[in-house]
Amino acid sequence: MPSVTVTPGDTATTRLTVRNDSDIVEAYNLEVVGDCAAWTTLEPARVSLYPGTSETVTIRLEPPRSPEIRAGEMPLGVRVLPTEHPESVRVLETTVHVEEFHELHTELAPRRRRGWLRGRYRLAVRNQGNSPVRVGFTAAQQGEELGFAFNPAEPKLEPGESTEVGLRVRTAQPVWFGAPVVWPFTVSTAESRDEEETPGDETGVPAPLDAEFVQIPIFPRWLLVLLAALLALLLAWFALVRPAVRSAAKEAATEAVQPRPTPAGQGDGQSPGADSGGGADAQPGGGGQESGAPAGSGGDGASGTGDGTSAGGGQQSSATIDLETSTGETRTGTYRVPEDSVFGVTDIVVANFQGDEGLLTITFGDRKVTTIALETFRNQDYHWVTPIKIPENDTVTVEVTCQKPGTPATGRQAEGCHEVLNVSGVLSRTAR
Repeated sequence: MPSVTVTPGDTATTRLTVRNDSDIVEAYNLEVVGDCAAWTTLEPARVSLYPGTSETVTIRLEPPRSPEIRAGEMPLGVRVLPTEHPESVRVLETTVHVEEFHELHTELAPRRRRGWLRGRYRLAVRNQGNSPVRVGFTAAQQGEELGFAFNPAEPKLEPGESTEVGLRVRTAQPVWFGAPVVWPFTVSTAESRDEEETPGDETGVPAPLDAEFVQIPIFPRWLLVLLAALLALLLAWFALVRPAVRSAAKEAATEAVQPRPTPAGQGDGQSPGADSGGGADAQPGGGGQESGAPAGSGGDGASGTGDGTSAGGGQQSSATIDLETSTGETRTGTYRVPEDSVFGVTDIVVANFQGDEGLLTITFGDRKVTTIALETFRNQDYHWVTPIKIPENDTVTVEVTCQKPGTPATGRQAEGCHEVLNVSGVLSRTAR
C-alpha cells in the first residue's frame, strides 16, 4: 500500500487491492486503525471474492483543518479480517504525510484609546495552524507621530495555543490646548521567518486591524475660557475699580483729619442738655423695659429635632460567581443581595481563562446588562461612575451557554466551560 500526502481541509485517496488466495468463497471486512481512523473511510468496507480473484478498495483521507491534526508523518493501518478464516487476519500499513497549513487569529482590544501621551492595547493571538510558529507584529500609520512597542515582540505558539501581547503607543509631543487629535494606525500579524526559510502558506495571514489613539490636550478648552474671563476681570479691576476705590479712600481720609466747628453757646465747657430742672431723674420709676430678660429672647421658643432614621454610609463589598458548564448546556450562577441592603455596583470583571466558545449574559435583577460571545475575550471589565443599585433580595445573575470548551494553560482541551464573574461596589443598609 503506497504512502499518501494530504493537506488538512482537503481530500486525498490511495488504493488497496484485496485478493482471495484460498480455495473457497471468502468475505473480507476492512477497518482503518491508528491515528488516522477518525477521518479515513474505505469504499467499500466489505468485499466478497471467489477463489483467485481480487478487488481494489479506495482509501479516502479527509483530515479536518484543525490544530489537532499536527503536521508530519502519521501511520495508517488497514485491518483485513476474513469471515471464514478469522485467524488469517492481516494489517496492511503505510505512512500518511500531513502537510503544514498556517492560520492566525488576532483580536485587538480596545480599538480606541484616549490619553495625553500614551495608550495601552491588548492583542490576542491564536495559532490555528497545525505547526509551531513564531509570530511577529508590525504597526503602521500615515506619518511618524506615533511610536509602537510590543511585549513580547515575537512569541512562539504551538498549534492551538493562544497568547496575549501588550501594545504600547506613544506620541512624541503633547497637545497643550485645543481639540483632541485622532491618530489612526493599523496592526499587522504575520509569521516571523529566518532569511533562509522559504515562504509557506500565506492564506492564514489575518487582515490588518484598525485602531485609533485619541490624544487629548493637557489643558481642556474650558480652562482657556476661564483664564480669559479671569484676565478680563483683572484688567477691569486695574482700569476701573481700583482707581475708584483709591479715590474714595483718599476722600474719607481727608474728611477724617479736617477740624470740626464748635457750636455756639458751648465755648464755656458746659455740656448741652445739662438743664437745672431736668436730668436723668426725670422719670423715677418710669415705664422703661424691665431688666432680667436677655434681648431678643422669646417666650416659649424651642429647637426642633427630627425623628427620622438614616441608613448607614455603606462599605465596599464584592462577590464572585464561579460557574462551570458542560458542553451544549446552559447554566446560571447568582449572587443575592442580603435583606435590608442595597448593592451599588460600580465594577464587574468577567474571566474566560480557558478561551471557551459560547454565550454569556449578565443580569442585574430584571435588567439585562450585557450579552457577550465567549470567543471574543479572555478577560473583560466594566466600570460605572454612577453605581447601578440592586435592591434587597434581587440577584446578580450570570448565564452561560457552552458551545465548545477552550484550552487552558495546560495545553489540553477542557471537558467543560468555566467562567468567573466578580462584581464589586458599595453595600449599604436601607432605612427601617
